[in-house]
Amino acid sequence: MYYDFYTGGAEDEYTLKENGEAFQRIMIRPRILVDVSRIDMSITVLGYKISAPIMVAPTSMQQLAHPEGEVATTRAAAACNTIMILSCMSTSTVEEVASSCNAVRFFQLYVFKRRDISAQLVRRAEKGGFEAIVQTVYSPRLGRREADIKNKMVTPQLKNFEGLLPTAVNSDIGWLRSITSLPILVKGVLTHEDGNMEAPSLILTCLPIMIIQHELEQKTHLAKIQVRIVHC
Repeated sequence: MYYDFYTGGAEDEYTLKENGEAFQRIMIRPRILVDVSRIDMSITVLGYKISAPIMVAPTSMQQLAHPEGEVATTRAAAACNTIMILSCMSTSTVEEVASSCNAVRFFQLYVFKRRDISAQLVRRAEKGGFEAIVQTVYSPRLGRREADIKNKMVTPQLKNFEGLLPTAVNSDIGWLRSITSLPILVKGVLTHEDGNMEAPSLILTCLPIMIIQHELEQKTHLAKIQVRIVHC
């Protein structure tokens, strides 16, 4: 049951299949006469230097895979010198993750129906020493995951979760910007039109953009696979 949850995608899993095929189509273009005696893949994200341009994406319900869940993942992120992004649908609390180790931590947030819930989670993240808020914008509702329905899957308690807001708009991000001094990153921009940030509320806040590989869990028939978005 839980294996199906981790390996499956939404509806007919078209995007899940296309995502793997998109990676298969990528070819390496080797360059010549370049000094490769010292290779440094490190980058700086919001002032934090990490070992490679790879971070731990916000993945829900990790205790389905391991008893320590997100706490163990956070320790792994610290060991690899990268950033841990905690899902608001996690099975470990903000406080448990915050006290687990000294990893650089970002907190992922959906747009919730009740703004007081969003504000409370942001305050807990701030108090726990999280360094940024990652606002998910691509998923105003959960996807139809047919394997989970067939398996009659019962999820564990989601300690940081409250109902999603399907009517989320740009002004909701503007509101989030108004309640915290933490940097805000937009997660899940899927078209170049949205990436241009033409909406006034996004222009004013000058938000960075994140593209996360696991978005196919809740979506099917996306306009572009993540690899192609990066290429564009």
